[in-house]
Amino acid sequence: MQRRTILAGLALAATATLALAGCASNAGGSDSGEPAAGDEYGLVEAGTLTVCSDIPYAPFEFEGGDNGTGYTGFDIDLLDAVAKKLDLKLSVQDVGFDALQSGTTLAAGTCDVGASAMTITEERKANIDFSDPYYDSLQSLLVRTDSGIESIDDLSGKNVGVQQGTTGESYATANAEGAELVQYPSDGELWPAMQAGQIDAILQDQPVNLEHEKADSAYKIVETYNTDESYGFAFAKGEKDALREAVNGALQELRDSGDYQTIYDNYFTAK
Repeated sequence: MQRRTILAGLALAATATLALAGCASNAGGSDSGEPAAGDEYGLVEAGTLTVCSDIPYAPFEFEGGDNGTGYTGFDIDLLDAVAKKLDLKLSVQDVGFDALQSGTTLAAGTCDVGASAMTITEERKANIDFSDPYYDSLQSLLVRTDSGIESIDDLSGKNVGVQQGTTGESYATANAEGAELVQYPSDGELWPAMQAGQIDAILQDQPVNLEHEKADSAYKIVETYNTDESYGFAFAKGEKDALREAVNGALQELRDSGDYQTIYDNYFTAK
């Protein structure tokens, strides 16, 4: 009788253990028969849109915000809205721009999408798939107000800072005759170099130089250049078609609803 009671107790314990194990396995939804959000996109982390960006590059990406990633800016806020449309969380990683724009970072599977004020170019399309354009930009020339530099024609013999691998560098190479181009990995190094007097000018995206002009009245933009540039979100070549199409669809929904304009006005409309 005692042996039968013990065996019955062991059977009940085994049943309870199996039930608990079943609950644990279903807690994440993997055995529930319902796929996790974003499974169809082949995400780096299930349920999360992982973004790579070269930070800081205000107003497009910089530290701060309240979205839980530690970063904010036009690109980040726009992708946060896109992620919500796709029922995903947002995660942001700070990476170097040159490896990002060349496609190396994306091909390595570090992230799902690159968002770093990246101009869509034919050269980049060889290694990267782009979303639909989400922002139109200009290039610009930032100098000290007392520099005597009034245009790109005054740069001969001057040290001009550019970000390596950007369309700003390409424009300066083609048009800043006689200038000494000094390459920096990001605006995080360009701007301090300008303030320290190591370079005489910065040639880069107009919205970024505008942030510096606003921050310090000792500097001004003397010229802007219409280069017909549009920014796109970047994806690993041939590997993220479903995600890219979903992002494009979310971007269109945000435009149609007016939410895109609200985010845009927060960064680019004078207040």
